[in-house]
Amino acid sequence: MSDIDKVKGIPPRIQSSLRHNILEMPEAVYTASGIVINGRRIKSLVFTTDVAIIRNCDADAIFAVYPFTPQQTISDAIIKAAYVPVFCGVGGGTTNGSRTIGLAKDAEMQGAMGVVLNAPISDENIRAISSAVDIPVVITVVSEHTDIDSRLKNGASILNIAAAERTPILVEKIRQKFPDIPIIASGGKTNENIAITIRAGANAITYTPPATHELFKAIMTKYR
Repeated sequence: MSDIDKVKGIPPRIQSSLRHNILEMPEAVYTASGIVINGRRIKSLVFTTDVAIIRNCDADAIFAVYPFTPQQTISDAIIKAAYVPVFCGVGGGTTNGSRTIGLAKDAEMQGAMGVVLNAPISDENIRAISSAVDIPVVITVVSEHTDIDSRLKNGASILNIAAAERTPILVEKIRQKFPDIPIIASGGKTNENIAITIRAGANAITYTPPATHELFKAIMTKYR
């Protein structure tokens, strides 16, 4: 029994005979405080748009951000496939201005829990989006040079810290200045790295899962 189990207790588990092979989030994510949004506590977000993984993981929410121009048909498909809340990327880099506002409004109407904006987005655009939707606006932060005060004043309600290996350092710096702001952060692949990020001040963790072909490899080895 791990230290986490000793503190939390081991919850009873119910699994079907066919859906027992799911992608489980690293155990360390459960030590996070979580972010409560409209009564639902979010500690883990799986960073993927793969519908097969979305339907077969135990994350609290889906972080649906991808490196292409956001499209309503993609967000609609993900939200319909997911049985947990979805945070939808709606641009902020190449895609911005009125188009980003429209995408954010569409995502809300489709049922997204929140919208995620890329780091380059302007404060003016953040303000327009936050005025147009009634769901949290998540702003991505990749550098300590970001003017967090300005982001918050213009309507960002959650920070998404994504600074690669510097993420825990950046989380800690921001947390010292903003003790109460909700922070989502990328936690890496291991329990150890995730725990470091949580101790630095992250309330919730985004977890990038292995690719589908990697997950399938173990099954194929067994079949062979």
